[in-house]
Amino acid sequence: MAGMNVEEKQDMCRFVLDVSEEFGTTVVLIEHDMGVVMDISDRVVVLDYGKKIGDGTPDEVRANPEVISAYLGASH
Repeated sequence: MAGMNVEEKQDMCRFVLDVSEEFGTTVVLIEHDMGVVMDISDRVVVLDYGKKIGDGTPDEVRANPEVISAYLGASH
């Protein structure tokens, strides 16, 4: 959703959710906007340089120390 404004992102989120509901299928979303990811996902997988470092619900991933360290930095 890079380059989209807020309204366009909202429309795209509605579309993704509608498709998933209507067809009863999983949608694989690759997105860097964490607000979008956390808002519309049932399950999130986090990669860091190709290595899986987190997997679970948005709340579980948000609280994962390895994800926090990789994406927010860790104090040394």
